[in-house]
Amino acid sequence: MKVWASLIIIYGLFFAWYTDFSGKLSDEEIQYFSDKFESNALKDGRVIEPRTKELLQKFMEEDSGKQFMMVNVFDMSENPIFPDGTVAEESSDVLMNEYMEHMYGELFKRASHPAYFGGAINDSMDLVGIENAEVWETAALFRYKSRRSFLEIVTHPDMYSKHKYKIAALEKTIAFPVENQFYLGDPRLLLGFILLIIGLLLRPATRQ
Repeated sequence: MKVWASLIIIYGLFFAWYTDFSGKLSDEEIQYFSDKFESNALKDGRVIEPRTKELLQKFMEEDSGKQFMMVNVFDMSENPIFPDGTVAEESSDVLMNEYMEHMYGELFKRASHPAYFGGAINDSMDLVGIENAEVWETAALFRYKSRRSFLEIVTHPDMYSKHKYKIAALEKTIAFPVENQFYLGDPRLLLGFILLIIGLLLRPATRQ
């Protein structure tokens, strides 16, 4: 019984950390993050485009409170240039690592993380209704505990100081959020199976 109790506690602690129980974003939170986006943009000397504002507002207002994945495809720049027109001395990979150095810390603190990375092995083999999308280098999935966690990350004060490295590193990119409908790789499921196996292996042998 002690073994099972310990395993249940371990699983419960992980489940509580990995799951956002706060529900949908409240009106107050939506207003807070909207203001945060505006203030961060002003500090960085940028203006948020109306289309971007509209998408962010829709993303927040339609929150389900569930985890989601951000689907990303990247094509790295051969000649990185910062948004102000300055030519970067470092390679695209170095610049992207500079950006991700901030991201990884903020992701893991909020039980968010990369779920998949893969390098392209061919150009686009099916292309409809989009131009200049034949060539991609990398695909990635990032798991976010909730939209709340995502917004906390992207409105972090360090985000905008680092974002220029991502822009310089990329020739082009596409990123869009998806909500999981079928996800066998959920760590809560995998950990549950692992702990179940451990519990069965450690249980006292029954007497004949």
